[in-house]
Amino acid sequence: MREGLQMRRRDFIRAGTLGGLAAGGGIGGLGDPLAAIVGGPGRGVAEGRVRLSSNENPLGISSAAKDALVEAIVLANRYPADQHRALVAKLAAAHEVGEDQVVLGTGSAEVLQMAVQAYAAPRAKLVMAEPTYEAVTNYQRTEAYELVRVPLTPGHEHDLDRMREAAESSGHPALVYLCNPNNPTATITSSAAIDAWIADAPDHVFFLSDEAYIEYVEDERMWSSLPWIAKKRNVLVVRTFSKIYGLAGLRIGYGIAHPDTAARLSDFASRNNINQLAIAAAGASFRDEGLMEKSRVVNRESRQMVEATLDELGLERMPTQANFLMHRINGDLATYRGRMAEAGFLVGRDFPPMLDWNRLSFGLPEDMGRFCDTLRDFRGKGWT
Repeated sequence: MREGLQMRRRDFIRAGTLGGLAAGGGIGGLGDPLAAIVGGPGRGVAEGRVRLSSNENPLGISSAAKDALVEAIVLANRYPADQHRALVAKLAAAHEVGEDQVVLGTGSAEVLQMAVQAYAAPRAKLVMAEPTYEAVTNYQRTEAYELVRVPLTPGHEHDLDRMREAAESSGHPALVYLCNPNNPTATITSSAAIDAWIADAPDHVFFLSDEAYIEYVEDERMWSSLPWIAKKRNVLVVRTFSKIYGLAGLRIGYGIAHPDTAARLSDFASRNNINQLAIAAAGASFRDEGLMEKSRVVNRESRQMVEATLDELGLERMPTQANFLMHRINGDLATYRGRMAEAGFLVGRDFPPMLDWNRLSFGLPEDMGRFCDTLRDFRGKGWT
């Protein structure tokens, strides 16, 4: 009975939305404007190219998220405070923490920004790997940090010994950014080693643990830093709905920390920062086992195809625990990207100092099959 009522409600909302959009001329002149909003996978970009450059989920959003978006459209005229609290409660219950320990952001990037701003101080250090996800440095530019970049180890892990020396040597506050798995390398750093540092670190060292890709990890050497939240005020774990949940365009992520830390971060969040549609889709997607497993299966198939092709061509690659990998190119990176764009694929961007490596996101297997054929063609032309 309840299910039937919900179905009728969705049909009513769908009909009303279609009618309203049709009266206003629709969206882009399409015959079914709602289909344009919640349609199938958005694999291509302008001019029909396939985007393999942004670590997105090529499957698109789940069917549950699509239904949630349809229902949430009628709330677009309302501020999202109630829905915001409901999603926080859901995340808190799932992670077995208090609701006062969860902070939402417009993507995980805003949560990272909150942390950078909240812990800025004169003579404070920001310690991070090189290369790693660059958003943290973007936010650091307007703050009074001393930026310390520490190259990855030869095995492409965070060099925790050197990072620790940089963070603790002066006795001044330090913000340590750990992206694990790391972006752009897709490699992991041993969680046991990270745990050992957190356990002994002085209170003036704050750990910013970015776990955007953790749902893809298959290596048992890596696990979440979440258990530290109950014991330490100086640990923030950041998660996102952009990757395995496929909601990159809706911009929603969250952080989990000690209640005192979460309260401090919240002071740097914009008011009503998460919109109704993002909240609805995130709530419907969270821990959707069907979506997550399908995403992992598709990712694994695409990854294995690319790895086999790179090995066949003798192009060095890094091990990956994410939905992308780094591989060497023989030649100029900008030229390589341009040729790939002409062939219909958008790949990588610069990640200094690794300018003879390309970061490749995994698309659908059929797309990666064409990419592999293109790479072989490049080899035949002497371009790779």
